[in-house]
Amino acid sequence: MKVAVVGTGVIGASWTTLFLEYGHEVVATDPAPGAEARLRAAVTGPQERLSFTPDPAEAVADAGFVQENGPERPELKDEVFAVLDAAAPPGTVLASSSSGLLPSRIQRACAAHPERVLVGHPFNPPHLIPLVEVVPGERTSEAAVDTAMAFYRTLGRHPIRLRQELPGHVANRLQAALWREAYSLVERGAASVADIDAAIAHGPGLRWALLGPFLNQHLSGGPGGIAHVLEHLGPPMEEWWADLGAPRLTPELTRAITEGVADELAGTPEAELVAARDTLLTLLLDAKKRTDHL
Repeated sequence: MKVAVVGTGVIGASWTTLFLEYGHEVVATDPAPGAEARLRAAVTGPQERLSFTPDPAEAVADAGFVQENGPERPELKDEVFAVLDAAAPPGTVLASSSSGLLPSRIQRACAAHPERVLVGHPFNPPHLIPLVEVVPGERTSEAAVDTAMAFYRTLGRHPIRLRQELPGHVANRLQAALWREAYSLVERGAASVADIDAAIAHGPGLRWALLGPFLNQHLSGGPGGIAHVLEHLGPPMEEWWADLGAPRLTPELTRAITEGVADELAGTPEAELVAARDTLLTLLLDAKKRTDHL
């Protein structure tokens, strides 16, 4: 299949790597000066099936699937999707990688075929992280949803379909809940940035990489499972909820977090950290593939 990648920043380049890895022809487009050179430098593996054009209409003209990755600015999305909707074949799904915009909002710009517009939100980097959140809008057809879900599965992804449109979808909302309390703990002076990172990376984050919050909670209940947990730990948990913070990103808190991250990095180059992260991610994903139940 020919896949069009619209917007070739960090997410677009990662999608491109994935599409090429799975044998698709990719035509990429981005209006920014030097975009093609940056894309080709970022994409790993052979690029014989990768072409580039600055014209988005040309990029999607005969595409079988479109993955859009532009900035999170509604007015810019309107401009882009108006072009994509007019130029792409009628049956081609137009999927946006948007992490927060609602698909019904994006559909407004599509006068011809709004029924094929949806959100296909990945997690960075998409060529490694399997999750893709498929979010239909008010006018999205079931056929478009089914097509997107099936396509992402052929790429070795793990798509989930959301039943409601929500700002931030599902996974980012769960992350935001954790960040909210992490920032509050820094604001309160309860723990350092490095200690909060360690608390997750060397504690519950290890279990979360294997099973989600409900199954992990179920396993912690022994023979009684999650019913036992909710019966015995439910009341204390409600007390913890009541004590969770509601921080504001004041200049003071922003500075404390920024300085805390710098202290934690202790001069480690970001590229080195990214490479180490991706190596461990690959090892973890390979191990999970060899374990039927995870």
